[in-house]
Amino acid sequence: MPVPRNRILRIGLGVALLLGGLVGFLPILGFWMVPLGLLVLSIDFAIARRVRRRSEVAVVRWWRNRKASRRMGGLHSSGAPDPDRPRP
Repeated sequence: MPVPRNRILRIGLGVALLLGGLVGFLPILGFWMVPLGLLVLSIDFAIARRVRRRSEVAVVRWWRNRKASRRMGGLHSSGAPDPDRPRP
């Protein structure tokens, strides 16, 4: 989805998405709007860009550790058994 070139429209769209995400318990609006709003705001604001980058790094690390633990047969990367995985 293309983002508006006008900075004011981008900021308005990002803020609207964040505010819509804060009332995510309503039927049409949802919590999915918060990360999308941060993504739009990260184009113009360094603080939002930092939050986005840190969360991207955290998600990628979590995903890689999860994939590695599944390959090791339910062991964490530390070598300890996974407490959440049921035993056979």
